[in-house]
Amino acid sequence: MKTSTERILTTHVGSIPRPESVRALLRARLGGQAIDEAELSARAAEAVTDVVRRQAQAGLDVVSDGEMSKTSFLAYTDDRLTGFVTTTAATDPSAALTGAGGAWARRVDSRREWRAFREYYTEYLPREMPMATPPTVCQGPIAYKGQGLLEKDLVTFRAALAGMAVAEAFVPAIAPAMVGRGQNRYYPTEEAYVFAIAEALRTEYRAIVDAGFILQIDDPGLGETWDMLIPAPPLEDYRKMQARNIDALNHALAGIPEDRVRYHLCWGSWQGPHLHDLGLRDVVDLVLRVRAQAYSIEAATPRHSYEWRVWEDVKLPEGKVLIPGIIAHTTAVVEHPETVAERIMTYARLVGRERVMAGADCGFAQGALFQRQHPTVMWAKFEALVQGARLASARLWR
Repeated sequence: MKTSTERILTTHVGSIPRPESVRALLRARLGGQAIDEAELSARAAEAVTDVVRRQAQAGLDVVSDGEMSKTSFLAYTDDRLTGFVTTTAATDPSAALTGAGGAWARRVDSRREWRAFREYYTEYLPREMPMATPPTVCQGPIAYKGQGLLEKDLVTFRAALAGMAVAEAFVPAIAPAMVGRGQNRYYPTEEAYVFAIAEALRTEYRAIVDAGFILQIDDPGLGETWDMLIPAPPLEDYRKMQARNIDALNHALAGIPEDRVRYHLCWGSWQGPHLHDLGLRDVVDLVLRVRAQAYSIEAATPRHSYEWRVWEDVKLPEGKVLIPGIIAHTTAVVEHPETVAERIMTYARLVGRERVMAGADCGFAQGALFQRQHPTVMWAKFEALVQGARLASARLWR
């Protein structure tokens, strides 16, 4: 993984708003319509070429393909794993709760956060968080079947990077415990289920690294699952469950050099009120158990911006890198470069300037369904991130 002894490098989390030409096709596919897959591939390739060029022009150092071909950072596994089947209310009672359309509004009772702000989320959920496809459940052995789709993505990304002045490129992939949560109908235990998913995803992880890219593991579930458990369990019980999930992730990462892996953590980064988030201090020791060189952690959102203080007491292990969120995806307000520089310098003082990479809190698009900010806002934020990193670099290496 590229690090620098001369300046602060910049990056982001991966997902970037898709152009409407791609979104329309992905939405149609999610809705069960037949689409021209060749047309989708061609349009996605064009979008990857454009988004890589724009990241380089903005001055970002470590870039992604924007996840242009994926329906979302999570749902893309529907096309890459065996063992899962689509359900209906007739075949699985839980489908009535989690199905499409108006049924989504009933999910307001499924999270403590949503219960606490019932009036807000009753209006917010149907408009901003549509469920486009029926749920699936696991009814058979899980294996990886997405080699062709993955290879297409990697080839497209490599071609788009040709001639681009960037330091490095990363590809996001989902953590095992994020896949099919609550959908096991086949494996005898949850542990067996999560490890089976991990074994399948190992194929994807290795292929990304073998292709020369940095692997980013997306794992918002480490934090956000806390809010989904009703009633709230004892913290120690929750930590035991998440320790098992990290053991499964490390199983999938076995044999992959740590310096080719970065791990991303956020707290269910929807743009709504948060009161029940766990603190970073509650899970930071678990985060540092992940076999990765770098840790990308949501830190600019108002609910977590104070958590730089965690690193006053917690020692970042030798050789590790911190990628704090310096810009937030949850607000359209563009951070001033001086604010960016101040945040970077705070982390640099705590863990060392060579061990900080400036990042974003989370992705700027929730797949094909909706974007978290208008693309013009995102690009302005990326430019502010780069400008602020230059200011911080000039001061840190003065």
